[in-house]
Amino acid sequence: MRGKPTKGKNLNSEQEQARSLRDIEMEVLAEGREWTRKRLEEKLQEEADLRGGVFPPEWSQSKTSAQTADAPAHRRRRR
Repeated sequence: MRGKPTKGKNLNSEQEQARSLRDIEMEVLAEGREWTRKRLEEKLQEEADLRGGVFPPEWSQSKTSAQTADAPAHRRRRR
């Protein structure tokens, strides 16, 4: 007869064994995307520093997306 699993190492090892290879793959891919995003951000910041700019760029508040030239086309597509 099996009893309830005890908390601690046994429970963790059972949970790790229950993970599918797909779950592990998805986790690793997500970690890779985050690493790549951070690395890109660092590289872009270095380039902006060399050129005296700011990264990420500061967005002007003068126009909203509804005020852009292509806004009427977007509204037509949504109907």
